[in-house]
Amino acid sequence: MDWRDFARQMASMARNLLAESGLEPTLEEITESAVRLVPGCDAAGILVLEDGRARSLAPTDQVVVDSDRIQDRLREGPCFDVARPELDERVFRIPDFTAPAERWPAYVPEARDLGLGSMMGFLLYTREEELGALNMYSRKPGVFTEDSETAGWLLASHAAVAFSTALTGAQLQEALATRHMIGEAMGILMGRHHVTEERAFELLRTQSQRTNTKLRDVARRVCETGTAEP
Repeated sequence: MDWRDFARQMASMARNLLAESGLEPTLEEITESAVRLVPGCDAAGILVLEDGRARSLAPTDQVVVDSDRIQDRLREGPCFDVARPELDERVFRIPDFTAPAERWPAYVPEARDLGLGSMMGFLLYTREEELGALNMYSRKPGVFTEDSETAGWLLASHAAVAFSTALTGAQLQEALATRHMIGEAMGILMGRHHVTEERAFELLRTQSQRTNTKLRDVARRVCETGTAEP
């Protein structure tokens, strides 16, 4: 492996990630870079767990989604395990799907039927948070070497920082949008019921608590229908 060329391409990837303006383009740049930069990688994706269910982000191929769905259904598999924050594993590798499965015995045969030959994955984490798993697949067995793993680990390290930054930005944008929506809803209630700003907010909050509905969803209803009532 030409590490000097790899370093140049990693620097280019880092600049591209910095230039991305949203979460989805950032994740797509990460997975596409994995296919482009990591020797043997035919497909890549990011798996995250939301309420214990697996979700595929920025897959470069349908086989990534299919593999994640199998693991989610079986509640078993390397990507599923590495994305679970209570486990200590940060790197995994299945060098050969055609060999007897010493681990994940239910997942491996089904993944083999997808045409997978080998895979490896890396926990995406920063000092403050664990974000999910960056997973790389090959249709050939025995493709991923120690150099592949080193390249994947270096890419994942950059990816985790970019993912975290983009996620923070997306959360900030969502918070600003929610704040704007709540302000618009309060204005509607103030005009309809001839109440003060404080009373309009109290109406939103009371409806949120009474119906066990998020405040932004109550505000959205007001903006769409003119009333807080469902």
